Amino acid sequence: MTQSWTPLHAQIHRTIRQRYLLHKNQSIVIAVSGGQDSLCLAQLLVDLRSRWNWQLAIAHCDHRWRSDSQANAEYVATLAQQWNLPFYLKTADSAPSSEAAAREWRYAQLQSIAGKSAIVTGHTASDRAETLLFNLIRGSGADGLQSLHWTRSLSSTQTLVRPLLELTRSQTGDFCRDRHLQIWEDSTNSDLTYARNRIRQELIPYLKTYFNPQTEQHLAQTIELLSAEVEYLENAAHEIYEQAISPDGLNRQVLRQAPIALQRRVMRKFLVRSLNFNPNFEQVEKLVALIAAPNRSRTDPLIKTTIAQVRGNFICLSQIS
Repeated sequence: MTQSWTPLHAQIHRTIRQRYLLHKNQSIVIAVSGGQDSLCLAQLLVDLRSRWNWQLAIAHCDHRWRSDSQANAEYVATLAQQWNLPFYLKTADSAPSSEAAAREWRYAQLQSIAGKSAIVTGHTASDRAETLLFNLIRGSGADGLQSLHWTRSLSSTQTLVRPLLELTRSQTGDFCRDRHLQIWEDSTNSDLTYARNRIRQELIPYLKTYFNPQTEQHLAQTIELLSAEVEYLENAAHEIYEQAISPDGLNRQVLRQAPIALQRRVMRKFLVRSLNFNPNFEQVEKLVALIAAPNRSRTDPLIKTTIAQVRGNFICLSQIS
């Protein structure tokens, strides 16, 4: 047993094994920003490497958002050298226009680096809690509230893995301090014009102070529960969709037998598959109302000139001139 073995090492070792997140003899690319979560992740995997016989590498993506981004990249390169790990750097040609664009670019770069290796990121229970609150405030359904899964398929040969989803940001910070890992502070994290930063800096501390000190852990547990339930509902809705769909549209007699939760999921699936767009709550509800509506009932345009209407026992899509 290594001298640096701690309860956190034991917890991550157990989580990886019980959830089948990573495997022995696996090649792994660790995404390291230089922040406390990714440094904690990298150090834990380095410490666990001999037990799993992993082949590890470090990857860093420079978005060129900050004046210190090059120095940040050089710092991560130094850490990789200290750990005696291969280092890969990707630098954006120009700064991405938004957080979403940055995330899309970053994952594309990580995929180009990883090949068939697993890509591992340092997302934590704190990230899960922030994402749940962010999506809840925007009016998301259960699907949007159970984001940040333990694993995510990026392609037929590439998987994204998040082993730290049971840890909070305070735990990763404590680990970095105990191991004397210098955290590279990202100045954009304190910019409260970003909604996520305001949730992180103001809302969650308020909830922890005045409502529940375990807010982050409990919200993360809620996501675990939602994930299992959403998977069950989605499978059930898929079965009903397959029974109801035909060249004439969706069979209303089949849909009438289903609970409202499954009716909504079938309608969302119908619109996504037929029109290739993600409908909002009101659009889904308009289709659900057609299940019991009189013949020839119709919606207003869902997208451009496309409407949904009742034709006998079926709900179908058609064009209006």
